[in-house]
Amino acid sequence: MYPPLIIIGSGFAAYQLIKTLRRKNSDMPIQLFTADNGDEYNKPDLSHVFTRLQRASDLITMTGKAFATQQKIEIFANTRVDKIDTDNHTITANGICYHYSRLVLATGAKTFVPILTGDATAEVITLNSLEEYRVSEQRVTQAQRILIMGGGLIGTELAMDLCSAGKKVQILDPSPHLMASMIPDFVATALEQQLRNDGVQIDCLDHVISVEYDQSCLVATTRNGLRYKTDCIISAAGLVPNTELAKKAGLAVQRGIVVDKTLRTSVDNIYALGDCAEINGKVMACMQPIVLSANVLASQLLSSTGELSLPAMMTKVKTPRYPIQSGGNCDSAASWQVHINEHGILARAYNHSQHLTGFVVTKDNISQAFPLLRELQAAN
Repeated sequence: MYPPLIIIGSGFAAYQLIKTLRRKNSDMPIQLFTADNGDEYNKPDLSHVFTRLQRASDLITMTGKAFATQQKIEIFANTRVDKIDTDNHTITANGICYHYSRLVLATGAKTFVPILTGDATAEVITLNSLEEYRVSEQRVTQAQRILIMGGGLIGTELAMDLCSAGKKVQILDPSPHLMASMIPDFVATALEQQLRNDGVQIDCLDHVISVEYDQSCLVATTRNGLRYKTDCIISAAGLVPNTELAKKAGLAVQRGIVVDKTLRTSVDNIYALGDCAEINGKVMACMQPIVLSANVLASQLLSSTGELSLPAMMTKVKTPRYPIQSGGNCDSAASWQVHINEHGILARAYNHSQHLTGFVVTKDNISQAFPLLRELQAAN
């Protein structure tokens, strides 16, 4: 029998690929290996679990077993893959070898936890997956004071959700302002003001270096010498692609597993998809590029056709008390055209040639996001 397609990982990217293959009427045999239960859930919902009083089980839209039955795949749940043998086209899990015809790495990413000193470093938690939330939900629910290490997209969304749920929240971030890699300072200032009005404490240009026990609480000490007593510490300091298997197998890895426009890695018959993949020098942990990548990879697996072309895309920041949407590339803006009034902010980013490269809209101006996106796509 011809060996199956093997997929390692059970996140959005893996399941999007499987659904796309089945929609294209493919009946190819598929084996999926996952280190957890393989339950399907909507990961962005993790940003709202506390205000919605949701438990981990509430987020599950379909169990891994039910998904496997529906999509006619073979799932190996709670099974960690230890090795990839690229010469013999096998993987090894629990000491057993499995042959593949093609292999897809959809291993995702893990939360970066900075190197810390102190006797309570093991108490720092992460909330980047359903399983991580399941492990920590009771602890976070019972905590009254919560310190978040990192004020990027995830840290900011978590802070607003936890504050709305009645927690006393402190954000620490080494950047000059919140979400520094996504939004300009004049947008961050308005966002920070809203968070402060809601009761969130924010300290930038500082970060935690030590975590210690102190009777019934934790004490976090920062580089600037400040000490924060807290009940719970969450790391939201960015994501690191899971590339260990790929590295051991000799695949090209930089920030992520390097792939070309067909999602192929540096080794024949092995592909990478989702948060673990590096495309054009970037790791894009967002749904839209994953959906587009899954469509291309499905075509490649079925007919060896199709290449990935990424249009200008939009990111919605899930901060309901101060909604933000950004589009395109704002990182290298040479100039901004900015309108600020009681309805929020509408800002256009331009390069040195005065071509529109991106935008940010907030509050009531959210309604302008899609027209601006169409304008941006037309300009590029």
